[in-house]
Amino acid sequence: MKFPHLALAAALASAFLFSSSAAQAPAPAKKATTKGEVTGGLPPDARTLQLGDAAPDFKLLGIDGRTHTLADYKAAKLLMVVFLSNHCPYSHASETRLIPLAKEFKPQGLEVVSINPNSPDSVRLDELGYSKYNDSYEEMKLYARDAGFPFPYLYDGDHQVAAKAYGCLATPHVFLFDQQRKLRYVGRVDDSRFEDLASVTKHDLRIAVTELLAGKPVSVPRTPVVGCSTKWNHKRDDVAKADAKWKSEPVALETIDAAGVAVLAKNTSNRLRLINVWATWCAPCVQEFPGFVSLARRMSTREFELVTISMDDPKMLPQAKKFLEQQHAVPSARLKGLLKAEGRTATNFLYTGASTDALIAALDPQWPGPLPHTVLVAPGGKVLWRHNGAVDAETLKDEVLKHMGAFYLPDAKR
Repeated sequence: MKFPHLALAAALASAFLFSSSAAQAPAPAKKATTKGEVTGGLPPDARTLQLGDAAPDFKLLGIDGRTHTLADYKAAKLLMVVFLSNHCPYSHASETRLIPLAKEFKPQGLEVVSINPNSPDSVRLDELGYSKYNDSYEEMKLYARDAGFPFPYLYDGDHQVAAKAYGCLATPHVFLFDQQRKLRYVGRVDDSRFEDLASVTKHDLRIAVTELLAGKPVSVPRTPVVGCSTKWNHKRDDVAKADAKWKSEPVALETIDAAGVAVLAKNTSNRLRLINVWATWCAPCVQEFPGFVSLARRMSTREFELVTISMDDPKMLPQAKKFLEQQHAVPSARLKGLLKAEGRTATNFLYTGASTDALIAALDPQWPGPLPHTVLVAPGGKVLWRHNGAVDAETLKDEVLKHMGAFYLPDAKR
């Protein structure tokens, strides 16, 4: 089961971005002056390649541990430089077509070089809701392994020299060069943001490669660039501001009885609900708790909700609330709005009943009793996953992503 949130895709992907023809390489990019031309938020020292421009050189470390340059690929009949990233669902979807294309046309002389342009320090936590990984060099190795990249994957996140030289607007962003290394196609892989091949109606890149290999001019040489905006180094301040804002939000803790827990367990919402039972006197609970809060922030643009239930004595409510405040255990502004519409005000609760049997019956009859205990509940109340005892943050994240998926889905498949 997967429960992505398409309506707020822009919040994760930082909006749709379109290709720019605002400047000639190697001149710095300028604001567009022609109708329909945009710069896509490029830094002032970035460049925008025009059709027919020469491929800019690069010198970047690959996940294979060696430094790659443009000259390494001089024997290729065609060279594709494509900017991809670990975290972006648009990039994930395009790779399901890009990888087979690279394998298919390699024997005919196509070489593909992928570059990650993003500064991992400029990616907000709530932009990581579709991936196990941020965009660091070490995580690139893991992502490329999982995705099965058959081509080099180079890191440009520290200095972003290549991203600026090519004018990378977003991930994915494709630059296709002929044998003389002149730009002949720039834009997207195809017209779909979804994983399903059947959702593609315009195979722009495939057509461009086929035409060039046949010695023909590319019929549609420029297409819109749609994806997650490049995470430039100067955006680090935005990440710090978002973190400070999150930590300033007030924490709410309400009491709940077994009947109230049963309502939560039925999960009549359209969200995946992760319910964690904990206590301040439970050392494993305290140790694992930051992972739950981090995950809730990470998934805040998706159909996901973290609910915590404290087993502290009701007289210890102030102590439990203080712990939650220290952990910054607050729902996102978006989730607060959804809760209000449903007649709720909190995601943190303290159980007031004397009987733990009643709590177990209400939440999860398979719970053996010890703390902590966690259940992942689908809309409609089906328990997708349960875990008794402490769980590490990576396992927790992987389990949730396994059910939510790494792609946007069409409305019919939500």
